[in-house]
Amino acid sequence: MRRSVPPLAAVAAAYAVLQLCYAVAHMDLGWDESVYLSQVDPRAPAAYFSAPRSRGISFLAAPVVALTPSTTVLRVTLALLSAAALYGAFAVWRPLLGRGRTPLAAALFAGLWITVLSGPEVMPNLWIALAAVAATGFFLRARGGADGRSADGRTLAGLAATLAAAALLRAPDAVWLALPLLATCATVRAWRRPRVVAAVLGGLVAGGAQWAVEAYVRFGGIAQRLADSSDTEGGMGAHLGAGLTAARRSLNGPQLCRPCRIANPSVTHSLWWLLLPVLVAAACALALRRDPRAGRAARAAVLLPVACALSLAAPYLLLLDYSAPRFLLPAYALLALPVADLAARTPAAFRAGPRRWAVAAALCAVLAAHFSVQLKELRVNTADARDTAVRYRRAAEGLRRLGLSAPCTVTGPRAQPVAYAAGCASAQTMGNNRSTTEAALARTARRMPMAVLYDPADAYLPPYARTWRPHELPGTDWIAYVP
Repeated sequence: MRRSVPPLAAVAAAYAVLQLCYAVAHMDLGWDESVYLSQVDPRAPAAYFSAPRSRGISFLAAPVVALTPSTTVLRVTLALLSAAALYGAFAVWRPLLGRGRTPLAAALFAGLWITVLSGPEVMPNLWIALAAVAATGFFLRARGGADGRSADGRTLAGLAATLAAAALLRAPDAVWLALPLLATCATVRAWRRPRVVAAVLGGLVAGGAQWAVEAYVRFGGIAQRLADSSDTEGGMGAHLGAGLTAARRSLNGPQLCRPCRIANPSVTHSLWWLLLPVLVAAACALALRRDPRAGRAARAAVLLPVACALSLAAPYLLLLDYSAPRFLLPAYALLALPVADLAARTPAAFRAGPRRWAVAAALCAVLAAHFSVQLKELRVNTADARDTAVRYRRAAEGLRRLGLSAPCTVTGPRAQPVAYAAGCASAQTMGNNRSTTEAALARTARRMPMAVLYDPADAYLPPYARTWRPHELPGTDWIAYVP
């Protein structure tokens, strides 16, 4: 007798196929990806690593980068790994949501265009989202008996490991994720267990140790690194309206909206986002109406993911004045759980018969329309990401034709991705990645090949390069100045 494919495995497989069909082919490396990869690539100098970044995604890509320079191999590997991680993260929730709702939640998250596009990218946000889903599930399953000793050791280990992974990927986000978990331990007797608290804190410490050590080695301490991170982000503070407005405007791209002065997306392509708070509120209200004695665990399985999602989204919606669709991936992943629970319970609220089938059919039609919109946005944003990255590669090819070869240095706008593609070091004298001075670069030009990327839109050329020879870089709008 043939065994059917488990629904969650089918969702993970479909997620992998979507990535391979739409997000992997012909995608060169983006700006942030070049920074993360340069940290572990033995063939290129390391780019400046600013204070807000964490090194977890570099460590994840390191084995592939060490073996091959092929971007396609890297993309395919990450696509398969992210599909496996999607399966593993949501599989933690099967005892909590059931075998039907869990794959629906995974499909709701995997069907977003930014989730598909992020799978093969060397960016941390998707992996933080999956770590958050798994950590929240392990936490809910770790509720022990009265003595606190009945919590399964493997569950506690899973909780610690997933929080450690989140902290390694982005330490501040891991803290925001842990806050609702620790608050639950402090206020809810069922989770007031020393072993659970130890697992949460132990995971944070284990995963955040590298970030903390680097803070003292490179930035002068944790407080100074956080201050530098705030400066790099443009001054983190009370940007209540600006952050939410930027998130809405960048819902369907671009991948980084800074400054975010574009128009709002159309209602048809943003309706799901506008309805998401309503659906989550309805799921929470339905959970609170359940009998606490019969459904305490079911209530927690709805309310805790919402609390963690709000905590993870808060710094991006309230403390920044710009946005990027990937910033809210952890919140989307966690909110998919209560929304899936609500969607599964809605038909059951009607008596068996034509009315229940009609409600179920309507929900399926809405879901199909939602996925159709996401597929369209995926195509548009994949093409946009490809066009941007191709310009970096063309600029690097132009520099090589001008005679730049390692060891060499590239400076100016977009120096980091272009330098990585050309096998050169990058340096900046201004902006978020400022790592040197114009005087130091002038000295560098005397001892190694160097190029200044000039964008006519920026209208600034360093004084030391104003007597250098300009060369247009074919396929771009930029000019390279070389001595």
